[in-house]
Amino acid sequence: MAGGAVAGDSEKAYTANFTWYMFFSCTVAASGGALFGWDNGVTGGVVSMKGFLEKFFPDILTRETTQVGDLYCTYDDQRIQWFTSSLFLAGAATEISGTTARLNRKYGRKFVMFASGVMFEIGAILLAAAENYVMLILGRIFLGIAISFASVSVPMYNSEMAPPQLRGRLSQLFQVILTFAIFAAQVINIGTEKLYPWGWRLSLGLAAVPATTLLLGGIFLDDTPNSLLERGHPEKARRVLEKIRGTTEVDEEWADLLEKAELAKLVTNPWTLLLFHKKYRPQLVCAACSTLFQQWTGINTIIFYAPQLFLSLGGSRTDSLIATVVVGLCNHFSTYVSFWSADKFGRRFLFLQAGVQMLIALLVIAISLALMNPAPTWLGWYIMAFILLFDSAYAWSWGPLGWVYPFEIQPLETRPAGGAVASLMNLLFSFVIGQTYLSMLCTMKWGVFLLFAFCVLAMTVSVALFFPETKGVPIEDCPFVFKKHWYWKKFANIKDPQSLQERLVEQKKAAEKGGTAETGMSNGLDGETTSEVEMRRAEQ
Repeated sequence: MAGGAVAGDSEKAYTANFTWYMFFSCTVAASGGALFGWDNGVTGGVVSMKGFLEKFFPDILTRETTQVGDLYCTYDDQRIQWFTSSLFLAGAATEISGTTARLNRKYGRKFVMFASGVMFEIGAILLAAAENYVMLILGRIFLGIAISFASVSVPMYNSEMAPPQLRGRLSQLFQVILTFAIFAAQVINIGTEKLYPWGWRLSLGLAAVPATTLLLGGIFLDDTPNSLLERGHPEKARRVLEKIRGTTEVDEEWADLLEKAELAKLVTNPWTLLLFHKKYRPQLVCAACSTLFQQWTGINTIIFYAPQLFLSLGGSRTDSLIATVVVGLCNHFSTYVSFWSADKFGRRFLFLQAGVQMLIALLVIAISLALMNPAPTWLGWYIMAFILLFDSAYAWSWGPLGWVYPFEIQPLETRPAGGAVASLMNLLFSFVIGQTYLSMLCTMKWGVFLLFAFCVLAMTVSVALFFPETKGVPIEDCPFVFKKHWYWKKFANIKDPQSLQERLVEQKKAAEKGGTAETGMSNGLDGETTSEVEMRRAEQ
């Protein structure tokens, strides 16, 4: 089966066959998504379990059983919010420190996946064995570090192992397994909730299963050819490339990998390039907003606190867990829609369509809660219908594409930094939402859904104005879509001698024309010679 296009030439193709080893490697690596998914799915259910509340949060259980105070405020407790959000704070701190990026570059993708599995195992053991609040927080901190490692290394591993024609789908395996893990955790919570008073320990401890899969993958899988080249192992890199492509005819792809590896060595400080050079402002803003917008849709409030919302509206404890499972099932299967439609209709279309759908759902939820006070017994299931409408739209738009888009638009020299920024914003604002949602629900009541509706409106308008389309654009050319954008073109067209991606593309074009401009291109950009670059630097 023929491969995809080489950089800058949609007609030229690598020789790349589908191999089961490649598919197995990507699937095992994507189990890193199960770490995040399992935690998302299990946490909300565990926090509503009677045995867990009796041991760590008895005040909440008292308010719940005696119906004292406002139902919106039953779960308003800073300690329980810290239990939820401490994971994201630990993950954000790991990203800010640059630990994940440095480990990936120095020791390779599979080492970081192995380290992620180890950290998650430790966290799962601490949580399952917890006897006090401190053990709970320590366990969550270890999980946060593990998720930080996995959220960067796994997508990078899969994108580098996959053949070009399957890169889009295999890159989304992370999100598919993540949503399946959410659903599986929610199903298991229904059973463990009946194992009073220790069922919560089983729910938290079973997180060790996907962690073990990732840990073993980090031991037995091969690292990516890109990483092996980057770390000075060209012979092994060539063998792995031939193994995952199912052929020894890999000269073209191998030559491109060598060229990009040499250019990557010139990138000494991608954080500085991304954050302080005007040329990369479009990539910085779009990468940060992609995952920031993910969180301000309000999705984590649905995943984490759906059981609490359902209980607050008068549902039973078992019914609340069943309702959460229905949400998880919808979330998982709606993710497949993006597989079919993202390359057919484009990223912008899905972002904009989902924005309208989520906005309608949030407005209906807010208005219904405002008008129906006190809440009738059927209101919980009525609200659940619109939660499903909201959740399905998120699952085929901001869920997967919020991760795909910020990586697509990065040029070679800013790709590591762009990924780190996207991961950082996701973890940071997951922390903010997790730490404040229950307090906002208590203070604003139904108005909290109006807040998220306003956020969805703002992000939809932002996409319409500032997110250029990347559908059908080769990955190497995606950064250049900003050059024709009505607003970003004033930044994207700035000439920068450190723009390695532009240098690579221009060199290829010059070579195709017979190398007439090769000497000038090798030192400058957009046709500039070395002397022209030096003159411009002097003028600056």
